[in-house]
Formats: sequence, C-alpha cells, structure tokens
Amino acid sequence: QVQLVESGGGLVQAGGSLRLSCAASGRTFSASTWAWFRQAPGKEREFVAAISWSGGNTYYADSVKGRFTIPEDNAENTVYLQMNSLKPEDTAVYYCTARRGGLIRTSFKDYDYWGQGTQVTVSS
Repeated sequence: QVQLVESGGGLVQAGGSLRLSCAASGRTFSASTWAWFRQAPGKEREFVAAISWSGGNTYYADSVKGRFTIPEDNAENTVYLQMNSLKPEDTAVYYCTARRGGLIRTSFKDYDYWGQGTQVTVSS
C-alpha cells in the first residue's frame, strides 16, 4: 500500500500562487505515475497534471497548461504542484494520487492510491 498526504492548500487571491505538496509513504516503489486531480462542489473529479517516473514525462490538462507545473526536481517520495496565475475557477479540493502503471492516465478510475485532499480557494 501507498499512503499519500497533501499539504499546501489555502486561500489566495486571483493571480496568486500556491505550491501543493504530496508526501508518500509505504510501498512507494510500486507507484510509477503520480497525478493531481481536483473536484469542485457539484462537479466530477477532473485530471489536472501527472508525472511518470518511468517515462520521465509530464502531462497537463488544457485548463492549467502554462500555469501549473510539476517540477522535475521533486524531493524523494514527494511530488509538488506549483500553481501560478490562479483563477477563481481553480477553486476545488485537490487530490494527490498514484498508480502502479507507468503510463499517464487522465481518468480517476485508473489510479490506485489517493490522499485525503487539500482545499484551494481562489478569491476574485
């Protein structure tokens, strides 16, 4: 099993920045792909960004491309999500997740491990 714990959420004004962290413990070697999803009230959980350690590549949703980044120089067993130029529509609970497979997937159903989530609120 892999345990994931997110941190770094909070309240920020539009145009501001936040950096989310996801710390993993347990059988972390079994998690080949890490991702961030988000869920706003009344909406489905949606893909935000992912990084594949085996492939060394990242992938972003169109809605965050150019604003959000998963740094390549993450600390051991930690993944970050750097969020810049935040918009009110970015307001959601952000979840860290991981899957055993090495390919990046954008459906939440393809992920095996989940954190509890961290709230991000962007005020206008």
